[in-house]
Amino acid sequence: MEKEYIENKTIEKADFRNERPGVNEYENCRFVQCDFSKSDLSSIKFIDCTLEDCNLSAAVLGFTVLNNVNFRNCKMEGLRFDSCNGFALSFSFENCILNHSTFFKTRIKKTIFKNCLLNGTDFTGCDLTESVFDNCDLDSSTFDRTTLVKADFRTSFNYLIDPENNNIKRARFSVLGLKGLLNKYDIYIED
Repeated sequence: MEKEYIENKTIEKADFRNERPGVNEYENCRFVQCDFSKSDLSSIKFIDCTLEDCNLSAAVLGFTVLNNVNFRNCKMEGLRFDSCNGFALSFSFENCILNHSTFFKTRIKKTIFKNCLLNGTDFTGCDLTESVFDNCDLDSSTFDRTTLVKADFRTSFNYLIDPENNNIKRARFSVLGLKGLLNKYDIYIED
């Protein structure tokens, strides 16, 4: 039988691979070196939690609540954040691998991505207003009809963003990132 609620607890080195955790809601919990790879996290609530050095690759996030969740040093490849519960969806990522994940049409304003690998990540239709991409590799990531108002890309690299197909009003880029904004024009910019 599943427990309904756990709060203020540190959970270390738990192995949830290929199975569902036995709790429906975690609040103010810290997960350290836990393996959630291919786990079914559907409808589980994570509120004010921190996950450090965890593997969540290919986990199922159907209607999962992620409210004020901090991910640090986590492997999170192939996650479908677009299938999470959109109400109060908020998180931050530091030193995480988010390759081939999707944030399709999510509303995640003011999200912090710091030192992350976001190769092949889909941000189509996403609202990233005031989000920060600090030293992130965005190679092959998709920005299509994405709201990037006041977003900060100054230290990130390998992105391709079409200014005519995305809302980039008052977004911040470095001079070195100009290639990623002008790529569709097939012009050469020398470093």
